[in-house]
Amino acid sequence: MDKDILKLDQFVSELGQQQLNLYVYNLKQEPILKTHENKFDLVQTKRKEPTIITIKGHTGFLSIHPIFSKVTREKIGYAQTFYELSSFYEIRSKLLLTLIILEVVSLILSSFLGFFLSTYFLKPLKVLRDTMDTIRKDPESDAYMPKIDTDDELADLAEIFNDMLERMRMYIEQQKQFVEDVSHELRTPVAVIEGHLSMLQRWGKNDPEILDEALLASQQEISRMKSLVQEMLDLSRAEQVELHYANETTQAKEVTYQVFNNFKMLYPEFLFTIDDDLAEEETLAIYRNHFEQVIIIILDNAVKYSTDRKEVHLKIGNSGAFFEIDIQDFGEGIAPEDLEKIFHRFYRVDKARARTKGGNGLGLSIAKQLIDSYKGELTVESVVGQGTIFKIFIPIK
Repeated sequence: MDKDILKLDQFVSELGQQQLNLYVYNLKQEPILKTHENKFDLVQTKRKEPTIITIKGHTGFLSIHPIFSKVTREKIGYAQTFYELSSFYEIRSKLLLTLIILEVVSLILSSFLGFFLSTYFLKPLKVLRDTMDTIRKDPESDAYMPKIDTDDELADLAEIFNDMLERMRMYIEQQKQFVEDVSHELRTPVAVIEGHLSMLQRWGKNDPEILDEALLASQQEISRMKSLVQEMLDLSRAEQVELHYANETTQAKEVTYQVFNNFKMLYPEFLFTIDDDLAEEETLAIYRNHFEQVIIIILDNAVKYSTDRKEVHLKIGNSGAFFEIDIQDFGEGIAPEDLEKIFHRFYRVDKARARTKGGNGLGLSIAKQLIDSYKGELTVESVVGQGTIFKIFIPIK
C-alpha cells in the first residue's frame, strides 16, 4: 500500500505544475498525498472560496475542500491546493522595472524630440520676431522675412508679412516724396508772395499801381500753389490704385467721346478730329475718373504747346488685349534728350514757357503713374518743330 501511494505521489508530482501544491490529508490531518516535497500543514480556515495567503514565506492562492466517502458519505479527509504566486510577483516586479525604464527613456527621447521640433517649427516665428524688432528700432531698415521653403501657414505668414512690409515702405516712400515735393515746389511761390508783402510793407502800400501789381502776383502764386497741391495729391492717389480701384471698369468710347466733345467746346479755335476704328464698345479695366484724367492731361498738353497749326487728332482702336488711343498735336515737339524725362516729377522741357502756361511738371507724371498702375502703357513719339504723338494702352476687361 505504501509503495502504491509513493508511486502515485511521483506520478502526481510529474503531472503537476511547479507552482501548484496539492495535498490530501486524512482526518488526523496527516498528509497522505502530495505533489511536491514541500511540507505544508493543513491550514485551519473557515473560508470555502480560494484566498491569497502566505505559508512559510510562500504567497499564493489557498483552497481547502473536505473529502467525503462515496459509500458512507462521511468525511474521510481534506484536499488542500496551494498555487504559489512568487513567479508572478517576480515577473510583475521585472515588468514594472522595465516599464519604468521604458517610461524614463521615452520621456527623455520625447523631450529631445519635442525640443527639436519646437525649435524647428518656432524658428520662423523667431526670425519674424527679430525682423519686426529690427524694423521697430529702425523704421528705414530694409530687413525682410527670409523665404520659408515649406508649404504651410508659416510660409504664408512670411509672404503676407513681406507684402505688408513692401506696401508699408511704398507708402512711407510716397509720403517722404510728397513732403519733399511740397517743400521744394512751394518754396518759390511762398518766396514770391513774401517778397511782394515785404515790398508793400516797406513803401509800396501807398502806391495803388504797385499795390495792385503785388496783389495780382500774390493771387496768381496762390492759385498756382492750389493747383500744385491738388496735382501732388492726384499723383499720390495714383500710386495707390491697386488698393482702392483694383476692380473698377469703364466704357472706352463713351468716355473718349465725352472728353473729346468737351475740348471741342472749350477750345473752338482748335480743330479736333477723331478716327474711330472700334467696331463696338469696349470695357476697360480702369476707373472712369482716372481714364478721363489721363485723356484730359494729354489733350491739355497738346493745346498748351501747339503753335500756329491748331489741330489735335485722336485715334482709337484695339491693339491685341489692349485698347489704344493716340493723341497727336502739331506743336513744338520734344527733343530726343527730353523724351526719357518728361514723365519725371516736376520736369519741364521749357521751364519759362511752362510757367507762363501754368504748368507744374506733374501732369504727365500723374498720367504715367495711373496707366502703369492699371498694367497699361503710355508712350511718346516726337519730332522737334513738327509735333508729338502720345499713345495710351489700357487693358480690355
